[in-house]
Amino acid sequence: MRIAIVAESFGAERRVAASPDSVKKLVALGFDVHVEPGAGEAACFSDAAYVASGATLAIDLATHYLQADILLKVKPPGERPEFGDEVAALRQGATVVSFLWPSRNAELLARLAQRGITAIAMDMVPRISRAQKMDALSSMANISGYRAVLEAGNHFGSFFCGQMTAAGKIAPAKVLVIGAGVAGLSAAGAAKGLGAIVRAFDTRAAVREQVQSMGAEFLEVKIQEDGEGGGGYAKEMSPEFIAAEMALFRAQAKEVDIVVTTALIPGKPAPKLWLRDMVALMKPGSVVIDLAAETGGNCEYTVADEVVVAHGVTILGPTDLPSRLATTASQLYAQNLVHLLTDLGGAKAKDAQTGDLALNFDDDVIYGATALHLGQIRYPVAPRAAGAPTPAAKPALASPTMKEPLRQPTMAYTERAPGRNAITTAESAKNAALTWTMVALLAGAFVALKVLGGNSHDDQTTMLLLERVTVFVLACFVGWQVVWNVTPALHTPLMSVTNAISGIILVGGLLHSKGDLTSAPVVLGLAAVLFATVNVAGGFLVTRRMLKMFRK
Repeated sequence: MRIAIVAESFGAERRVAASPDSVKKLVALGFDVHVEPGAGEAACFSDAAYVASGATLAIDLATHYLQADILLKVKPPGERPEFGDEVAALRQGATVVSFLWPSRNAELLARLAQRGITAIAMDMVPRISRAQKMDALSSMANISGYRAVLEAGNHFGSFFCGQMTAAGKIAPAKVLVIGAGVAGLSAAGAAKGLGAIVRAFDTRAAVREQVQSMGAEFLEVKIQEDGEGGGGYAKEMSPEFIAAEMALFRAQAKEVDIVVTTALIPGKPAPKLWLRDMVALMKPGSVVIDLAAETGGNCEYTVADEVVVAHGVTILGPTDLPSRLATTASQLYAQNLVHLLTDLGGAKAKDAQTGDLALNFDDDVIYGATALHLGQIRYPVAPRAAGAPTPAAKPALASPTMKEPLRQPTMAYTERAPGRNAITTAESAKNAALTWTMVALLAGAFVALKVLGGNSHDDQTTMLLLERVTVFVLACFVGWQVVWNVTPALHTPLMSVTNAISGIILVGGLLHSKGDLTSAPVVLGLAAVLFATVNVAGGFLVTRRMLKMFRK
């Protein structure tokens, strides 16, 4: 099955739908990957790197489209100066995977339907736990939030962090983030990392801890109303709540230097949250950057892809923030596509009759993300019937070049029942069996040493050996129990710390390392010193590496 990777035809888009690394994975899944020459240049991926990863460069561009079974893109299909309409260039029944935004592209859906195209919209991937690895919206929103802070800083006339200089004191910037979704949290983290005082507002009280984890202050109004709208988005609030929200924003407008707005409501224009009078209340030189500019903007002054200055305040409305970090954005998006095609079953998921990509609509992700199927428009996708079972994802198919099936990557978070580890009955039985094995070993060692040493309690060598065997067996038992009963997420820090603590072995090893180098106690003592040193060094190195993840 042939995959076509093409250069983006939309404006100055610099992203590409595949990286050399993702091409390797697609080839391992059994796909024949063809790349348009120069498709990845703007994202710093050379043609040579694609070829080295197993791709073939497409010589004739029209044939490249016509022979593609699957077309991978970032933006929706559009016009190419070389031959015109990308949709018309595709063969009947091909599959397109890209951002589609079907609520804004009804005409495009109709043209795709006329060609019998199957279209999977990456912007329609359900926001459920299992689909995180395919959630391209979150991948791009993370980049947008980070880049938004950098763009705002480029227009802001001061530092983010406060400084005390010989010439005087510089106050830290105050940043307000409206909307604590993926983009908002990323913006809050970036601003805090630069030293700013960060505040964030969201109608969903559930995000309070996430905002605080970024080092930001969570702002809220006194009216109690849940703003959770499902799918990780907020809902429209009551007039009373909106009035209180506007009063809060007006109070903040007098204090903050930078405002980052990220509020969106699916299928509707962006809500107007930062009004003209609020801009007038801001200090001259302040900056508003509106991440909702593409759907109308959260600020009343916002103009998409333009810089507007009003009352001395700069209002930015960029719509291409992920494209400004093209290399990283392409890598993340390409990985989202790899996960999607892996879940589909790889190149073996081919319909035996048509030869096209077969879709499993029992999979909730595929069901929710497919906007068209063989020319039939499915958007808006009908919700499943109440009480319908949710099937588990199909296991990934084995690649012909791999010895075992591809493993699904670990999720960022896991939904589990209350309780610590939800150990099954079989695991409990295994746990009990290992416990009794340890007890039997300890008892056996005690009996054996008593027999070897006779009944004399004066045999100091036998008693000393018995004590050490007892300590060894108990240490194994306690260590195993500790690791078994700790959630897997804490295994790495637990092991790194216990490895460092095991440095006490060094003391015992050094005590036994004096004497004849050929004697067994000295040899074992030196071995203990060697292995304990490895444990100590490794423990501290791993711990230090983990701590770096939390440093700013």
